[in-house]
Amino acid sequence: MKSENAPETPATKFLRQNGIAHSNHLYDYEEHGGTSVSSRELNVDEHAVVKTLVMEDESAKPLIVLMHGDCKVSTKELARQIGCKKVEPCKPEVANRHTGFLVGGTSPFGTKKKMPICIEKSILDLPLIYINGGRRGFLVGVHPHDLMRALSPTVVTVALKG
Repeated sequence: MKSENAPETPATKFLRQNGIAHSNHLYDYEEHGGTSVSSRELNVDEHAVVKTLVMEDESAKPLIVLMHGDCKVSTKELARQIGCKKVEPCKPEVANRHTGFLVGGTSPFGTKKKMPICIEKSILDLPLIYINGGRRGFLVGVHPHDLMRALSPTVVTVALKG
């Protein structure tokens, strides 16, 4: 774990502006390593590392899904629960356009566009979650209730065990 000062990102600005207490965690980013790498590097349970997934509905309207690192999203179930025909992941360059973040560094905080956000219900049972801070190799530790307050996400039950 590196201890140098955390980067200033649109996400950390958002957290500060909204008075959200958070801890900063830097680690060595590995291309396509995903949450298994960040959880190993930070020595935390992968279930507490939350992925920020950018998806789109049938009319290509973007949305963000917050999911446990060790789970996948049932896009069929998600579409059913939020009332659209279908939901699928965005291409990386499209996700980047919507959020202003690089894939691997996508945060739900401080996105370029305001998008609907869905959160897996069981994430709210965790005492602390680790979520991307807006840069590859940088997670922030936040309390799920602060995330609920700041982002007002729709709570869904769409997790599939990874």
